Formats: sequence, C-alpha cells, structure tokens
Amino acid sequence: MMRPSDNPLWTARVASALLLVRILVGWVFVSEGIQKFLFPAQLGVGRFQKIGIPSPHLMAPFVGTVEIVCGTLLLIGLFTRLAAIPLLAVILVAIATTKIPMLAKTGVWSMLHEARADFSMLLGLLFLLITGAGSLSLDARRQADR
Repeated sequence: MMRPSDNPLWTARVASALLLVRILVGWVFVSEGIQKFLFPAQLGVGRFQKIGIPSPHLMAPFVGTVEIVCGTLLLIGLFTRLAAIPLLAVILVAIATTKIPMLAKTGVWSMLHEARADFSMLLGLLFLLITGAGSLSLDARRQADR
C-alpha cells in the first residue's frame, strides 16, 4: 500500500499548501512592518506610545524592521523556522498589550473579533515553526545542496 508521502500528487499539494501559508503569514508581517514606517503616528511610534510600549521611538522601528526582514524570509522560505521565532514574540506582545486589555474593557466577543488576525498569525507561525517551509522554498534548496 502506498503512503501519502509516496504519492507525487499528494507531495505537490502539501508543498503548495505550505507555500500558501508562508505567503499569507509573511505578507501580513511585511505589510505591517512597512506601515509602521509609513504611518508612524497611527501604527508606529504613536501606536506604541498609546499602548504603553517602553521606548517607543526605538521599539517601533525595531519591530517594524523585524517584521519586514522575518516576513520576507518566510515569503522566500529561507531560515523559515528561525524567522518564525521573533515573529512569534512580536505577535504575543501584540496580543498581550492590545487584545488581553480589550477583554476586560469590551468583553470576549469584541476582543475575539479584533484579535482574529493576531490569532491567525500566531497559529500560522506555529504551523511554520513545526512544519518548516516545504519543498518550494530556499530552505529545501539549501538542504538539497548538502
């Protein structure tokens, strides 16, 4: 009996699915990182000040840079598991500083509505940390060259 991993069609589908998850998660982080620089008052330094992040003038550009660099690494599938780790820290801080306080103020349903993207990014990052980038990635090419 053939295992799913021995089926070329199955392997292609898995590779495609992993690529789609990488694009989804990577693109969101790249976009959010860029917007921290384009709209500093709303999404960068000003936002960090509003939610009480220490040293917002340093932290907002730092987080934006981490999001752009690590999000790009996810998009191209290079050092995918390693790139997921700082992004996990970013999203966990975002949830802790913006969504958890919302729970006490507006209740569970409002918080869950506002947190849907954050929780999706958290789960997408955990998925990529567990699975890696897949065969349609620079990580796979690096492994093949060894």
